[in-house]
Amino acid sequence: QVQLVESGGGLVQPGGSLRLSCAASRSIFSIYAMGWYRQAPGKQRELVAAITSGSRTNYADSVKGRFTISTDNAKNTVYLQMNSLKPDDTAVYYCHAAYREYDYWGQGTQVTVSS
Repeated sequence: QVQLVESGGGLVQPGGSLRLSCAASRSIFSIYAMGWYRQAPGKQRELVAAITSGSRTNYADSVKGRFTISTDNAKNTVYLQMNSLKPDDTAVYYCHAAYREYDYWGQGTQVTVSS
């Protein structure tokens, strides 16, 4: 099993930045892929960014050039650095881990971009 604990959400003005953190309960070396998804009201959950154990990354077109996913293996933590935030980025952000044949999710953290 993998427990995921997110932090770092909040309210930010358009053009601002936030960094989300996701701490895993086991070594992320053992996890095939970790990532961030988001879900806005009335919309489906969508992939924002993902990173594999081999450090391959994948981003949604809407966040390319603005968001960066990274890991700190010593802390078993995945980060999502979000810059140039837009109101359309407002959503609940969920951390995800693909471990063996199962998917694991964090509890979600709210990100609100508004003036």
